[in-house]
Amino acid sequence: MSASFSPLLISRNSQSRAQLSFSFLLLSCHVICILNFDLTTPLSSNIETENGTILMYYDIQDEMTNCHKIDLWKINHLKITGKFCRIKESFSPILLHQRLLGKKVIFITGTDEHGEKIATAAETNGRSPREHCDTVSDAYRILWKDLDIAYDKFIRTTDPIHEGIVEEFYSRVFNNGDIYRADYEGLYCINCEEYKDEKELLANNCCPMHLKPCALRKEDNYFFALSKYQKMLEEYFKSNPDFVKPAFRLNEVQGWIISGLRDFSISRSSVEWGIPVPTDDKQTIYVWFDALLGYVSALLDKDVQPSLEKAVGAGWPASLHLIGKDILRFHAVYWPAMLMSAGISPPKMVFGHGFLTKDGMKMGKTLGNTLEPKDLVDRFGSDAVRYFLLREIEFGNDGDFSEERFININNAHLANTIGNLLNRTLGLLKKNCQSTLAINSTTAAEGNKFKDTVENLVNKAKIHYENLSLSSACESVLEIGNAGNIYMDERAPWSLFKQGGSSYETASKDLVLILEAMRIIAVALSPVAPSLCWRIYAQLGFSKDEFEATTWSDTRWGGLKAGSVMAEPKPVFARIESRKDSEEGTVDATEKISKAKKKNRNQGLVQA
Repeated sequence: MSASFSPLLISRNSQSRAQLSFSFLLLSCHVICILNFDLTTPLSSNIETENGTILMYYDIQDEMTNCHKIDLWKINHLKITGKFCRIKESFSPILLHQRLLGKKVIFITGTDEHGEKIATAAETNGRSPREHCDTVSDAYRILWKDLDIAYDKFIRTTDPIHEGIVEEFYSRVFNNGDIYRADYEGLYCINCEEYKDEKELLANNCCPMHLKPCALRKEDNYFFALSKYQKMLEEYFKSNPDFVKPAFRLNEVQGWIISGLRDFSISRSSVEWGIPVPTDDKQTIYVWFDALLGYVSALLDKDVQPSLEKAVGAGWPASLHLIGKDILRFHAVYWPAMLMSAGISPPKMVFGHGFLTKDGMKMGKTLGNTLEPKDLVDRFGSDAVRYFLLREIEFGNDGDFSEERFININNAHLANTIGNLLNRTLGLLKKNCQSTLAINSTTAAEGNKFKDTVENLVNKAKIHYENLSLSSACESVLEIGNAGNIYMDERAPWSLFKQGGSSYETASKDLVLILEAMRIIAVALSPVAPSLCWRIYAQLGFSKDEFEATTWSDTRWGGLKAGSVMAEPKPVFARIESRKDSEEGTVDATEKISKAKKKNRNQGLVQA
């Protein structure tokens, strides 16, 4: 059976250490996300990202829909900064939403292991580049386990399959007459792994992203004839006005193209740690020309003889590349031209995500204000981290992380609006109905407008998920909780139970309505906060297997049946205390203990 693919999404996070994208988990049928780790330093308890995530979507029109997620990270210093958190936290809801739509998802992660930075880091640590990459790659496997990130495959750009695809791609572009040899002299940023124009640099030729001076280099390299594709790219942008999103980033890309495209170097004579140029073993392929092909090589299974034809046939082109805004040029200009040269279709859309600052400031190692994902999860739980970053920051825009706001938002939304509503409803059900539903939720909703409100909000959430408006999707689901709280307060079932008779029956129906809304919340919010939603589902009397088997169709009204017994009510999301509150509580407790001991000593003296 042949499958017709319409790829949907690729995301790759960017190169700056100044912003944060914290995406733990994320939407269409065939998804590939590639984690690209620039393995320049051994893994410690911290992670500082230089490059980020690649998320690819493929929409497969077939009876069996597959969704592959591949993450390829390129990390220089292993400490979380402004992009890792943002993009990685965005993956999961997209990906999990597609699973809810009944699509099979394969999650692949891996490491991008070539380049000058990695070789330098290996030397600094007294290891060969291969030993260094092995060590750090293994450390990331452990990190993902600690962060509860489950993947199906782990690929590395040093894998023979990937290297074979890169060599074949290079040869195809070379045979098309788009690669030539020339001398080049310019200012080079090692951290960006890119030659810079003087006009884009700061004082003292400092890179505006890394704030370090660029080095003057002169090399005999191979170049890609990007200028040859000037008109082709201009025409492509005209015929594909939605190629770059959000729309405001399109102006930036068009500005680069209109100002005139220049050929760029795709090999390095001074870097030994890389894939050798097929036509010249004294040079290695430029790391970006290598890493970008990870989008394609990742489509192949390990037991398959690598070929571009097989890889492209396995799902290319992608419908969406989700990338960090500071590597937009590579993905929206260089990458499409490279693909055109090789006779391969470009992706259908490039989406540049924003960055995350902390307390209004850019994050960086020198400022000491980076965020550590394991620390955040250990303190607050993954649901709180995911929910805040997705709910509070509209995807595509920059955002800010403030611990105070983080705590306030999670307490207000997850602990109060959702958690407290469930807890007090189950409490009333236990007290008055022995935790047993008196009626089907479908029957209970007859002639009740509350059901219409919930269904309308669920439909809005689905549309927002599909449009990558993740903040709005969270808001729509939260509104179901708000509607439930309003309904509870207006109906006051606690009073109706006391009245007995028909009022008692009405109160029993009201509780079923609210619990059905909670069940729908658990399904609709599960792409964002899966652990929290499982706890909600469990308290509604469902098993783990039943929760994991849910699909988006389970957001339809009518899941709760008469006679179902609910679990013992207990908080599904504990309120978060700030460190200040915890410290003050410790001081108060210490003072009370001290006073008690002093009182006991005084009483002992009196008795003596």
